[in-house]
Amino acid sequence: MSTFNGWANHQTWNVALWIGNEESLNVLARRITSGGGTYQDLAEVLVHTFGKTETPDGISFTDPALDHEELNDCLSDL
Repeated sequence: MSTFNGWANHQTWNVALWIGNEESLNVLARRITSGGGTYQDLAEVLVHTFGKTETPDGISFTDPALDHEELNDCLSDL
């Protein structure tokens, strides 16, 4: 399995990078996970509530290549 900067792939790395470094996204992610939510819950809120479909780098928050297990681990570390 190839990796990108220690992540499953470029898409997962990019989404995790933005969650970790963009303050409003980080705060939203922490709120969702504090209530037991997962990355899937975060993605649904971003898309359906805020109309945000992708990172500023153009990676879709619902890209099928995203490794949800890794992103859930990322969220639990916030």
